[in-house]
Amino acid sequence: MRVCLASTSPARLMLLRQVGIEPTTRSPQVDEEAVIAAVEAAQARTLPPEEHVLLLARRKAADVAATVAMEGFEGLVVGGDSMFELDGEILGKPYTPEAARARWQSMRGRTGVLHSGHSVFLVRPGADPVEAHAVAAASVTFAADVTDAEIDAYVATGEPLLVAGAFTVDSLGGAFIERVEGDPSTVVGMSLSTLRRLVRELGVEWTTLWNSAGGGDAASA
Repeated sequence: MRVCLASTSPARLMLLRQVGIEPTTRSPQVDEEAVIAAVEAAQARTLPPEEHVLLLARRKAADVAATVAMEGFEGLVVGGDSMFELDGEILGKPYTPEAARARWQSMRGRTGVLHSGHSVFLVRPGADPVEAHAVAAASVTFAADVTDAEIDAYVATGEPLLVAGAFTVDSLGGAFIERVEGDPSTVVGMSLSTLRRLVRELGVEWTTLWNSAGGGDAASA
């Protein structure tokens, strides 16, 4: 079974590769800020994190599913979106060293929640795409003894600037995280256990997706 990742996120691609899946990738053509603004204006409320990430995951997966369906693709399209919440405040990508430094100085010794939306479409020629979706969450506790010097060194690597919450758990930032409660892969970008459940809801066995080293015939990708 072929898999198309509706994302250009290196972290999500790495996760799938680690579990034996070598997907094709497509960048969804979705204006995320416009989508959220339109829905919030129509509903006259601010979307909570779990609704926010699910809405974007579904829109991104749907966009790519519609595109590849016209090309005769048969398989699964996987979309995702993530955001980090600390004491009710949404912390997106900091983008600048100054913002990342301030973020880390406020996060040390505290616990936040990483929300991750998932959307999977089963695409088959001659049939309408069928979707399954869900949200996963994992709490992240940061070490209280992270020094300003360590923060400066971490920020200088550039790693935290373009990731939700300004941290990674699977790279340089991992040493500054004391505990993760929930599926650890959620913090990386997608909950693999949630993804497996959604794939099964669509009538597909997870093991049929293995198509790379250790999972089956790479040529089938």
